[in-house]
Amino acid sequence: MDTHESNELQPEQEAQTEQTEQQASPPERDRYECLACGYVYEPGLGDNNGNIAAGTPFMEIPESWRCPVCGARKQSFANVGPKGTASGFKENFSYGFGVNTLTPTQKTLLIFGGLGLGVLFMLSLYGLG
Repeated sequence: MDTHESNELQPEQEAQTEQTEQQASPPERDRYECLACGYVYEPGLGDNNGNIAAGTPFMEIPESWRCPVCGARKQSFANVGPKGTASGFKENFSYGFGVNTLTPTQKTLLIFGGLGLGVLFMLSLYGLG
């Protein structure tokens, strides 16, 4: 019976191992933002102006590479994580009412959903009269 249970748990453990590996490998997909101008280097796109091929991780870019917008050095870039994660710098996530950990899509839904509810509330006031 223990052998049967261990066989059932093995696929779950493999899935957890894969998730852990995926969480450990994102530095290759991490985007880097220029602290001077806000340009975001995305490894999936590369940099045509700097002859950086698509798919090149930021760490593999030569030190002589400069920001294509403002010309800042590579050291002026900060890791902002992979695309689709919460925007901003990780050290700032603890501030606010918890909205700093939302993804850009979630923030958009929160903002426009709140505006939509506000409009519905204002329109409902006409029903009082």
